[in-house]
Amino acid sequence: MTGVAGADGRPATETVPRGATATGRRRVLVHVGTPKTGTSHLQDVLFRNADVLREHGISYPAERFDAHFLAALDLMKLTWGGLELEAVGAWDRLAEQVRAWPGTSIVSHEILATASRMQVDRALTSLAGEDGADAEVHLVLSVRDLVRQIPAEWQENVKHRSTLTYAKFLEQVRDPGRDSRIGSWFWGVQELPDIMNRWGATLPPERIHLVTVPAPGAPRDELWSRFSRAFGLDGIDLDLTPERANPSLGAAETALVRRINRQVVRTVEPGDYRPLVRELLAHQTLSRRAGSPRLALPPELHTWARDLSATWVEEIERRGYDVVGDLADLLGPEQPLPWADPDEPDEALVARAAVDAISALLVEGSRLRAVEADLAAQLHDTRAALERSYLRPTYRLREKLVRVMEGTRAGRGALMVYRRARGRSSLSA
Repeated sequence: MTGVAGADGRPATETVPRGATATGRRRVLVHVGTPKTGTSHLQDVLFRNADVLREHGISYPAERFDAHFLAALDLMKLTWGGLELEAVGAWDRLAEQVRAWPGTSIVSHEILATASRMQVDRALTSLAGEDGADAEVHLVLSVRDLVRQIPAEWQENVKHRSTLTYAKFLEQVRDPGRDSRIGSWFWGVQELPDIMNRWGATLPPERIHLVTVPAPGAPRDELWSRFSRAFGLDGIDLDLTPERANPSLGAAETALVRRINRQVVRTVEPGDYRPLVRELLAHQTLSRRAGSPRLALPPELHTWARDLSATWVEEIERRGYDVVGDLADLLGPEQPLPWADPDEPDEALVARAAVDAISALLVEGSRLRAVEADLAAQLHDTRAALERSYLRPTYRLREKLVRVMEGTRAGRGALMVYRRARGRSSLSA
């Protein structure tokens, strides 16, 4: 499979300007997920290597790591724990940067998968320009089997403050009506034919690229190798050191976070929950624990998930999309994975995870106390310096002079001129 590098009908090994198409048109690569397919690592690499990419004609326009996330929130008018306030106007700013770049531009965020037809039309029009004549738009979709995606999505919900049990989550996902918040969101970002219908309706099949997540046991760098081919990054010396990731938790650790959520979501604001629970506890502490059973699909749902995935594979083959990887990866493992019910976890494992969580919070609390003590010392020194300056005869003389001048119209005018010249409005002049 060639990926985008060969999208002009030439072999991927042929020399084609990396930043633009063979005809000199801008190229826009829109990566819309899906979630839990290595997207955090991809976006981290693109963001940290933005300068290197630009030297090769590729733009990943982002002033901050979450710039494309904020743009997606703005495009779809989603609320997200207060972050939507930072997102106002973010999509138009991103699209403007894409239109201004003469070579290849990459836009990437997984929540874009759930965009409506109207939102997709706005997105593609704003990225390509009104007539689209100077831009060649490609859709990139990274995909993984449902056997692994379903438990991963529940865990992601838990890491975003959900208190829903795994059993209830599965019930809502399997509900044919799909009218619950969980069901509508899950299939909005996971049902591949529907995503491709919404995002690919106006694109020829050769411009729609599916990157499959390798099956368990594949080489660790295989997924990145597939991303690199799909985005035309082969041959560019990039720093692949992971700095940001979205690591997975075991069954006991996820159960612990859900129990924590039941106690704190009503009192801990989202802005505090993110750094303390999702980052410190989940990502930095609990994800590092070994020996806990991994989250899995209940054995009785294994065949259902594989059969549904098989219908998607048939549809993808019929449509003739470019596949980077192996469509067989989308079916998932033939046999059910080892099962441990996170709604009834091993309490000894939960207790050990809780000890690690408490330890992490104590270490963080100690660090914050040290920061607080340092700030208090700085404030004390500043106050002492101010008090010393107030005791100086020159200060008392200036203060007396200001009071006298403020008593006359001419004096007030002179003080105003002086303060403007000094660039401040302090009453102490």
